[in-house]
Amino acid sequence: MTTAAKRLPRESRPADVRGAGAGFDVEKVRRDFPILRRKIRGRALVYLDNAATSQKPQVVIDAMRRYYERDNANIHRGVHFLSEHATEEFEGARRKMQSFLNAADASEIIFVRGATEAINLVAQTYGRAHIRAGDEVLITAMEHHSNIVPWQILCEEKSARLRVAPISDSGDLLLKEFENLLGPQTRIVALAHVSNALGSINPVQRLIAAAHRWNIPVLVDGAQAVPHLKVDVQALDCDFYVFSGHKVYGPTGIGVLYGKSALLDVMPPYQGGGDMISSVTFEKTIYNKLPYKFEAGTPHVAGAIGLGAAIEYVNGLGMDNIAVHEHELLAYASETVSAIPGIRLIGTAKEKAGVLSFLLDSIHPHDIGTILDQEGIAIRTGHHCAQPVMQRFGIAATARASFALYNTREEVDALVEGIEKVREVFA
Repeated sequence: MTTAAKRLPRESRPADVRGAGAGFDVEKVRRDFPILRRKIRGRALVYLDNAATSQKPQVVIDAMRRYYERDNANIHRGVHFLSEHATEEFEGARRKMQSFLNAADASEIIFVRGATEAINLVAQTYGRAHIRAGDEVLITAMEHHSNIVPWQILCEEKSARLRVAPISDSGDLLLKEFENLLGPQTRIVALAHVSNALGSINPVQRLIAAAHRWNIPVLVDGAQAVPHLKVDVQALDCDFYVFSGHKVYGPTGIGVLYGKSALLDVMPPYQGGGDMISSVTFEKTIYNKLPYKFEAGTPHVAGAIGLGAAIEYVNGLGMDNIAVHEHELLAYASETVSAIPGIRLIGTAKEKAGVLSFLLDSIHPHDIGTILDQEGIAIRTGHHCAQPVMQRFGIAATARASFALYNTREEVDALVEGIEKVREVFA
């Protein structure tokens, strides 16, 4: 049992489904998430919008409430009890992130607002320092806008070129084409670990190794990966890895940038202000050491503590257990949904995380989502901040159901019944 769990009253303690032969008791897990007891339009909530944001277990809610009720103070430099204790909790959360990603040192963990800010930080610090006219940035055709637009801005500023590795009709990255785009002009590679619109899992270890043969650093967008897969940044040998807390059962407004210390040490600060400095005069500023050089101003202390609680929670359940449960759920959903007449699945890669994007006949995805909402089923509709993906498949939008550790087969059945209801309405 975790230290956090020991401090909680019995009714607030999270489920622990670890142990040989214990399996994964999803019903026990669901009791940890208070929002899942909500009724939506008189029906039990079926929440299948987890790729947009996940729900929060009680332990995360409790951790943030305790901070505001008992420990609220600004961190670092304070000599009073509350400041010292809040600092200890905040830096403890950083160490949890280090362990979660298997970073070599806690100083390689930078707290940011989310994956979007982390990518912008790298683009505006490492990118601006290393990219010149005629250089190239390589991304893939399955990227979220957050891993396209910052690089476009940089390339426009530097007169560099944005190169895009193509994907197949199934949503797999074309590996040979990716490798052929690497070359002496490539200054950085930025790619998704898991596609938010398709669910495709990229073989990032192979892609990183290919880039490193050209001495090209690689940023991996792990926003859709960390809730579903075990991530070891040292084993991957990635140079940067980013994720958002709110997708891995933590709070909004907090995320993590991992970077190799050798790179972070020489990168200039992203923002100026308090706490990112060692000393300031009107003539010169000396910047703080890692990781504080990149954390200007008062951070989201409660968010970091809440994210720490979320990471403890998923570790308690076991990432391998979570992955097996979600893989079985996705397989069941893919089989049952694809059997519905008129369904077209968008994204059928062999290696997928828990995303099911689909179209139904000529019915607009927004209409699908609206009717499902009347049944208490929450999905996402639209281009999912991945308009180039939609253009690749010749469509404007999809309906997307995305799964998490608390979803069940019964909820998949409800989704299937809801889609049948859509068909009836538009018959």
